[in-house]
This record gives sequence, structure tokens and C-alpha cells, in this order.
Amino acid sequence: MWGIGLVDKGELILEILHEDNQIIVVKKEQNIPSQADNSQDKDLLSLVKEYIKQKYQKPGNVFVGLVHRLDRPTGGVMVFAKTSKAASRLAEQVVSGTFEKKYLAVLVGHPKEKHARLVHYLRKNERENIVEVVPALTEGAKRAELEYTVLDTKGNYSLVEIKLFTGRSHQIRVQMKAIGCPVYGDQKYGGPSMKKANLNLFAFELKFVHPVSKEKLVFRAYPPEDKPAWKLFKLDPFLLISKSQD
Repeated sequence: MWGIGLVDKGELILEILHEDNQIIVVKKEQNIPSQADNSQDKDLLSLVKEYIKQKYQKPGNVFVGLVHRLDRPTGGVMVFAKTSKAASRLAEQVVSGTFEKKYLAVLVGHPKEKHARLVHYLRKNERENIVEVVPALTEGAKRAELEYTVLDTKGNYSLVEIKLFTGRSHQIRVQMKAIGCPVYGDQKYGGPSMKKANLNLFAFELKFVHPVSKEKLVFRAYPPEDKPAWKLFKLDPFLLISKSQD
């Protein structure tokens, strides 16, 4: 199901992939918070609320339900609920695992296996504000599971598709670092050489069941192909989206 619109919200562009009475699907740009945080920078949830308020001339507070999040440096497809019913039903899908997100990432190095499922136990180090891999029985440890497939390689870089089975903080970035292949541009987990690059991690596909019509929906979007190191790879064969749709 496809549709697209660009709404200019000052310095930021709200890119709408689909909208109906129950949901709105948008493309989150990198380095924009999913919701308000301590930075007080403009966030995507507020942008969506402003758009709906203005478009439909709604008085007072506008309800927009935050169904899921993406880390600030991560771009990709996000869905927001426009009604409490939609929010509740989408949240149920997140819990049940029928709400599916797939990511593309450019890794530094080459994983030993072309396809693998990774399971680690992660714990937040509050003092250093990072997430660490710890033994399974460590107090506060949470199980993290994902599956990756190497799609292509160029020099010392690998383009991979990643499917999450759990939604832990910084999960992909930490688990990729744990196998010796950090995400390109990861300023937190990739080391000093990554300081000047954007994070090459993008939630390119979102699958879920419409909360009212029960239609199975799939939305895809392209990462910023003109940026390093995305531009090393030809993405069309893997995303199968015509340029007129994105």
C-alpha cells in the first residue's frame, strides 16, 4: 500500500508514506528524536501532531499514539496511531511479535557467517550511558535476538539486512559490535574513526496488520543513498521500490 506526501514544517520535512483515519506512516530522518527528550530539539511525534492539528483544524491537544521508537541517529519507517483504538491494537502486535521491522546496515568488516541468528544478553551501563554485552545470569541483563543476512560487500564494508526479534536499546549496534563488525558511522560503539560519519542503520521495512481493516500492510523506504557508506552499494535489488514510490 503506497502513498507519499512532503509537508514542510519549518526547517524539517515530514515525509508521509500513508495516512488514513486510524494511522499515519512516515519516514523518520536521521538525528531527529522519535519523541521529545532532554535536548528540546524538534521531535517526530510533535511534528506529526502539528501536521494533523493544522490539516484537520483540530482545537486543543491532538491525540497521536507512539507505537514504537527508533534511536535518534537511526532513520526509517515509523507508524503513529491517530486513535486510541489503533494505538492499543498496534501495541498488541508489538508485544505478540506480529509487528515486524527490518533494517539495512553497512558494517565495517565482514561477518564470519553470511547468515546467522545472534543471541546476546544486554545491560545498560547507566554511568557511561552505553549498553553492554554481559553473561546471561547478570542482574538486569535482557535477552536480545536478531537475524542478519549479508547482501553485498564492497572493500572492507558489508551491506546487511537485519530482522529484530526483541527490541532492546541500541540492540543492533551492540550486537554487531559484539561480532567484530560495528555499524559504519556509529559514534557510540564504532570507535574514534566513526566520529565524522552518520550512522548507517535504517529501518527500511515495516509490516503490520491495519488495526481496523485487518489488511496486511508493508511499507518500505530508502536510506540516504547519497551518503557514505550507503552510496557504495546498489540498493534497488534489495528494496524493490521504484523511484516514483519513494
